[in-house]
Amino acid sequence: MTVLQTICLVAATVTTGSMAGLFTAFSYAVMPGLARSSDRTLVETMKQINLVIINPWFLVQFVGSIPLLVLATVLAWLGHGEESLGWIAAATVLYVVAFVVTVARNVPLNNRLEAAGDVDAITDLAGVRERYEGPWVRWNLVRALLHTAAFGCLVWALVPYAAG
Repeated sequence: MTVLQTICLVAATVTTGSMAGLFTAFSYAVMPGLARSSDRTLVETMKQINLVIINPWFLVQFVGSIPLLVLATVLAWLGHGEESLGWIAAATVLYVVAFVVTVARNVPLNNRLEAAGDVDAITDLAGVRERYEGPWVRWNLVRALLHTAAFGCLVWALVPYAAG
């Protein structure tokens, strides 16, 4: 069980770190860059990003982290790594909350942006941008912080786990 537990904990750490990096990069680079662009550029770019991000590479990490985290929590509770259990459980809770933020806040904003129609047919690009950009940026920051905290918990969980 120790090999499975180690693989699971390392995989959960890597996938969680990947998600933390993605959402954090949007916070400090992508959205500030788009904030300097025209309404058309922001709307068109985010519509395209929203289309291409739903791919196997993203989904395996974003959704796959949850069963890995749950399994890592259960395995730490049942076996080796009891000293890491609290950190792994905390990471699991933080990740699930971040997942809920994505599903409940960012995805509906993305869906509304898509429902606005083709960028060439939108008559009020400034209004579409105004209703999208601010809320999306705020909720993205929340999920970036949650994913980063979950990643930090997992990295810290590896310390006593490796020593034990």
